Amino acid sequence: MSSRLNVMPPAGERAPLAVSVVRKAARTAKGQKVEIIAGLAFALRAGETAALIGPSGCGKTTLMRILAGLDGAFEGTVSRSANARVAMAFQEPRLLPWRSVEENVRLAAPESSLEERAALFAALGLSEHQAHYPGELSLGLARRASLARALAAKPDLLLLDEPFVSLDPPLARAIRADLARLIGEKRLSAVLVTHDVEDALDLADVIYVLSARPARIIGEVRIDSPRALPAAARAGLAAEVERLRALSTKPA
Repeated sequence: MSSRLNVMPPAGERAPLAVSVVRKAARTAKGQKVEIIAGLAFALRAGETAALIGPSGCGKTTLMRILAGLDGAFEGTVSRSANARVAMAFQEPRLLPWRSVEENVRLAAPESSLEERAALFAALGLSEHQAHYPGELSLGLARRASLARALAAKPDLLLLDEPFVSLDPPLARAIRADLARLIGEKRLSAVLVTHDVEDALDLADVIYVLSARPARIIGEVRIDSPRALPAAARAGLAAEVERLRALSTKPA
């Protein structure tokens, strides 16, 4: 397989991220070749958040690894703006257990100032926990710390791989609200992988619904006024996403 990471020069409204995965395959433990992604392409506008929703096992996390530059064994291209900083929050917080919250964040962003970190901890409800170690944190606080670590690096592109999975709905809503505010304030471009339509509606400007493996985009739902949707509009968008999700269980 051949892949290519293109660096795009700054140019007006040019997309900060353009993705074209023609084919991504892998071998199973039995040596069988399995196609994971096929013909998947999209572009991200500056300051836009895209949500990817699809069936379990369809290749969403594999795609995120490709976007992060952690997997280059695919056919296609991933193009990013020149000198773009990329940060990722994984499904698991992946905090260093022998380091405090503050130390975990500082290690990921050594150039950040004490004031910048303090402001970020305050925005994510971590001010009282920055001296705590991961083993002393609830799952919700650990996820907030993981987001703080990613945001402290001042990314141009933020990758979020199911950062709210397994959280109680009220807690997930609270963290989404904090994250949405920070994304807006910092004018970040972001890609979110999720199973939860509520995640997508709270954070995304556009929702891409993926098919079963091999993953491809089977539908797109644009949100004209994200994070400020009237109840009726929100319900209509959720219904459209669910309609597309019903189709996504059918193989390509």
